[in-house]
Amino acid sequence: MYPMFFSKILKEKVWGGRQFSSSLGIGLPDERLYGESWEVSAHKNGVSVVQNGRYSGMSLEEMVKRFGATLVGKEVFDKFGEKFPLLIKYLDINDKLSLQVHPDDFYALEAEGEFGKCESWYVLEATEDAELILGIAEGIDKDTFSSRVRSGDFNNLFRTVKVKKGDFIDVNPGLVHGSLNGSILLCEVQQNSDSTYRIYDFDRYFNGVKRDLHIEKSLDVIDFLQSPVISSTESRSKKFFDGGFIEELSRTPYYKIDRIKLNGGSLSKKAYKNFYILSILSGAGSIESVDGQYKSFSGDTFLIPANVEITIEGDLDILKSYI
Repeated sequence: MYPMFFSKILKEKVWGGRQFSSSLGIGLPDERLYGESWEVSAHKNGVSVVQNGRYSGMSLEEMVKRFGATLVGKEVFDKFGEKFPLLIKYLDINDKLSLQVHPDDFYALEAEGEFGKCESWYVLEATEDAELILGIAEGIDKDTFSSRVRSGDFNNLFRTVKVKKGDFIDVNPGLVHGSLNGSILLCEVQQNSDSTYRIYDFDRYFNGVKRDLHIEKSLDVIDFLQSPVISSTESRSKKFFDGGFIEELSRTPYYKIDRIKLNGGSLSKKAYKNFYILSILSGAGSIESVDGQYKSFSGDTFLIPANVEITIEGDLDILKSYI
């Protein structure tokens, strides 16, 4: 096993933009608006393909089936089998992200036949007016919400929050979320799921038709009391090492996330029992293993298989996602 990177799966979205190219160096094939770049995925709606090394051309789904615990780790394989547990994306929210909510595992397995969707957002860039919808306004219950949504009255229904570069948010199942103002570039870590229930899409058309709404399912899964915590680079504790630091961002039941900041130094990562994913948010450097050295730049994403030791060097801002 060796560090692997994959083909990028670009998703055109009505709320998307062109920032993947300008901010992350991701080549866009045409002039359309792209809202998602799936970086590491074994989901049926977009399966990543290895782009380097001896397994180049194999899909992540095939890799898990063929190598199992050797790739993902015994602990992960014993729990998830051949179902790769994570999905890593970049999001370019250039227009209003639809008001939506995700189900938990219990509901999604029953209704959709797949995992629920816990996701986490790290803000790479945000305009000064960037504002998210995160949760239901205080005092709004299910009956009031249902009546107002069906009548098209969305005034004062939601909690709104200003966000900036470096902010981090866990978007748990049941949390209504969307965007209200500004443009935001995100790195998203989530369960391997594509179950999203739209509540309102601002009456927009995509390819000539309005996208489907899922009011009844949304009402089933909304947590009307949930209010997320937003951390910032100023509020998070840091563990310093020679040439950089590590921040603990998230510890959900589904995954863990750390931020690694290298300021021209190096960091040796001992072999870990499970796989992990490194998302290069900005900068330039390299990732080295016994297999060789891989140059790494903004927008690159690497899967580090279980029990592979690496050294990271350079000026790099990295999100590490793992189980």
